Amino acid sequence: MSIYLHTMIRVRDLDRSLAFYGLLGMRELRRLEVPEGRFTLVYIGYEGNARGEGEIELTYNWDQTEDYTHGTGFGHFAVGVRDVAAAVDTVRQGGGRVTREAGPMGNTGIVIAFVQDPDGYKVELIEKKDAKA
Repeated sequence: MSIYLHTMIRVRDLDRSLAFYGLLGMRELRRLEVPEGRFTLVYIGYEGNARGEGEIELTYNWDQTEDYTHGTGFGHFAVGVRDVAAAVDTVRQGGGRVTREAGPMGNTGIVIAFVQDPDGYKVELIEKKDAKA
């Protein structure tokens, strides 16, 4: 059997990225410093996830001086939250960027919003009443 482990993204400022994802309730799960390769890997996610499943790997290259490009293939991460409007407020109060306010998606009645991390990666917030607080 196979399992989904993580998605890796490159970040310019590790501390800012950790602070942003902390606003969404994620926390640092483990860290790997690789001095000979001059990079740091930080795995973030939620407490309830099994170790190594459904995480985001933040890769910080120590000597990177240029911004990263995202290309046209990556769309967004999706995070289930109990209250999308409250999550948007938390991100906004923490200095995060909101790119779509909380509201229903078309005629589906599903409440969503979009926020953007410090490196421009989009995160869709989807209201899930059964999401953990």
